[in-house]
Parts: sequence; C-alpha cells; structure tokens
Amino acid sequence: MMKKRAKKTGVTIVGVFVLLAGIIMIPYPGPGWVTVFLGLGILSTEYAWAKRWLDYAKSRYDAWEAWVKRQNGVVKAIFWLLTAAIVVVTIWLLNGYGIMNDVLGLGWDWVRSPLPFFN
Repeated sequence: MMKKRAKKTGVTIVGVFVLLAGIIMIPYPGPGWVTVFLGLGILSTEYAWAKRWLDYAKSRYDAWEAWVKRQNGVVKAIFWLLTAAIVVVTIWLLNGYGIMNDVLGLGWDWVRSPLPFFN
C-alpha cells in the first residue's frame, strides 16, 4: 500500500511539473506542446482524467495544426510575427537584453526590463 502511494505521489509531482513547464513553453518556438502531452501522459498512468485531457488536447492540437496549414501565407506570417513578438517581449521583461547590455558594456539603459525585481 505504501509503495503504491509513493509511486502515485512521485508520478503526480513529476507529471504536474512537466505539464506546467509545457504550458509555460507553449507560446515559444520549441517543444511546448510536446512537453504538455508528455506531462499529461505521465499523469495518465495514474489518473483517468489526465488520459481524457490528453486525448482532448491532442485532438484540439491536430485540428489547430490542420487549420493553420490551410491558411494562406499572410495568416501564417502573422502567426510567426506574433510568436516572435512574444519571445522578444518575454526576453525584455525577464531582463535578457539588460543582461547582454551589461555583459557587452553597451550602456543602453533603455533595454532593461521595466519590472524592478528583474533589474
């Protein structure tokens, strides 16, 4: 009984961590959705609701991907530009440009994050 509870607790902790990491990564280029599916897959080994969410999320993702593929180049370009804007703004908010400014000694204070706890 104790071993089963420990396994379920471990699966829950790892699965939730992977799922949350995937959700955070969704707007960025890279493996966001794969990580979400992996997190749900881990959780689905112990929880039926996670299997239902996994199936639903995969079907919605497949439908979204098919819709995007049917769009013309302008719509696809808009999605790429929005993705790039999300990445640029996030790097700025997390003070990535401010750090590079300091490393390179550029003296461009305007690139620093407006959020005080990242400066």
